[in-house]
Amino acid sequence: MSKEAQQPQDSGGYGTNPPAPAVVGVIGGGRMGAGIAQSFAAAGSAVTVAEGNTAAAAAALERIAVGLRRAAERGKLSEPVERVLGRVTVVASVDALPPAADLIVEAVPEDAALKARLLAAAEGSVGPRTVLATNTSSLSVTELASALVRPGRFVGMHFFNPVPASELIEIVVAPETLPATVRAALEWTHALGKKDVVVRDSPGFASSRLGVALGLEAIRMVEEGVAEPEAIDDAMRLGYKHPMGPLRLTDLVGLDVRLAIAEHLHATLGERFAPPRLLRDKVARGELGRKSGQGFYPWP
Repeated sequence: MSKEAQQPQDSGGYGTNPPAPAVVGVIGGGRMGAGIAQSFAAAGSAVTVAEGNTAAAAAALERIAVGLRRAAERGKLSEPVERVLGRVTVVASVDALPPAADLIVEAVPEDAALKARLLAAAEGSVGPRTVLATNTSSLSVTELASALVRPGRFVGMHFFNPVPASELIEIVVAPETLPATVRAALEWTHALGKKDVVVRDSPGFASSRLGVALGLEAIRMVEEGVAEPEAIDDAMRLGYKHPMGPLRLTDLVGLDVRLAIAEHLHATLGERFAPPRLLRDKVARGELGRKSGQGFYPWP
């Protein structure tokens, strides 16, 4: 990797946002994928969301529409909902992604084999100048790049939930990522009105590695009877000015998602990331957080 690509880069000091990519594809229309699609469409991009079947594609479009309506209600949308939604197309196959896309963002569950397969399929459907990005929160960007013919055009763009409201995108640079690819990812981050941090590819990057470490220790404290979840969260929220405590954040992220990340970090970084028994038990019972109605808190 060139020296330029290896070094974390600053945001460039944009006074106004640079232009969004003209054409964007998003693989996966779940909570994260829909949020990514909504953000690019609101910034002016023509967005195509690829799902695995027509029913899932229709559900993704509805998810984006709901997100846009909520943004409009909060005064966060500069155009009418229907105009922004008119820039969004849903398709039932990665093969139907636009060949002239400037950027394709993969946003499917944290399954390395699934991500690699879909990224390789997307690469075969688009032109050689298209940048491919993965939204993984912890998997190796370097390993995913090995499935591609053009790894230099591949980068990690780790968005945060909820995507439209989050300020941050973590740009993850693999050894073969070209400097031009990093520059494009930075420009598109700023086009969305977001800020960047640039990190080298390593297990959990910066955000997940630190966030999961805090979350796992908070779960161990509940497991050991140190305090109730609300007390632990209040300690971090009021004492350390975190906007949200680690257990409530775990509920929002999803206990199953947090468990999968912890297992990956445990395998790559060792025992300090071993998932607590309480986390495993809750996932086994289907207590996944907000999406299931119960995690460390009830979610009516």
